[in-house]
Amino acid sequence: MNTIARHLLITRDSHAETRLDLLKGALVADAIIPYLGPGLLRLGCAKSPLPHTPEAVAAALNKRAPAPSKIRTNMWSVAQFIEQRRHRRTLQAWMAEIFAASAVPMVLHTWLATLPLSLIVDSWYDGAMRAALIATGRRDVVEIQGVTRANEISDIWTKAYDLSGIELDRVPPVETVLYVPHGSIRPAANFLVSDSDYVEVLTDIDIQTPIPDQVKQRRSNRGFFFVGCRFDDQMLRTYARQIMKRSDGPHCALIDGSVLTRNERRFLAECAVTVIDMPIDKAADRLAGSP
Repeated sequence: MNTIARHLLITRDSHAETRLDLLKGALVADAIIPYLGPGLLRLGCAKSPLPHTPEAVAAALNKRAPAPSKIRTNMWSVAQFIEQRRHRRTLQAWMAEIFAASAVPMVLHTWLATLPLSLIVDSWYDGAMRAALIATGRRDVVEIQGVTRANEISDIWTKAYDLSGIELDRVPPVETVLYVPHGSIRPAANFLVSDSDYVEVLTDIDIQTPIPDQVKQRRSNRGFFFVGCRFDDQMLRTYARQIMKRSDGPHCALIDGSVLTRNERRFLAECAVTVIDMPIDKAADRLAGSP
């Protein structure tokens, strides 16, 4: 194992529980930002009808248009293959089909929706966090979604919506910003998913242009808590790194330490992200349960 990976801090057992209890207090106090991934869809008794990994999305797209074997498990490359051969409208329609089922908020979504959080990052397309916020009757929330430039004639990176689905010309002062950097099925089926979607974004993201000002402001004195996320693809690591950029920290990730790839270990160590090695269902219950 290389030197950087050796400096990765992984907490387990009682140390992980203590760390999680501190994070619960930080979330209640709006002192840390939840960064949610598709792994949250695996919570609960019933199997979610929605894909909960990029590989599962790639498989669903492959059923509609088989891609070459060398790219078949890569969501971004399969989406690009479809876009080039079947047109962007077809890719958009198929992604909308794949995520058409209503996302049922899990216990952690529901709990987070009750907190006075300044910023929530949701890195998947399912819309479960949005649904949880709607269910609470919250009106002090604006959702900012990443959008593909393929469908735009103006020079924009994002669109903003209120929870009723109305697109906003500007982001008003609100208590909570829900930032969905890759887009979402609801309210307008915005998807950043193909390689070409990310060409311009990744060109500019290092200078932070695609990151909304509201996100930059609200992250400045906080860290991030990654839940349900993996970083086993360069795209996922790049986005997480840039969204974390210029934030104060500390950063933590709830993730099974035994499945971490070499690149994930390097990324987490370089970004000073402490790993809490605990099953996600147990952690969700501990966070959302009564004190």
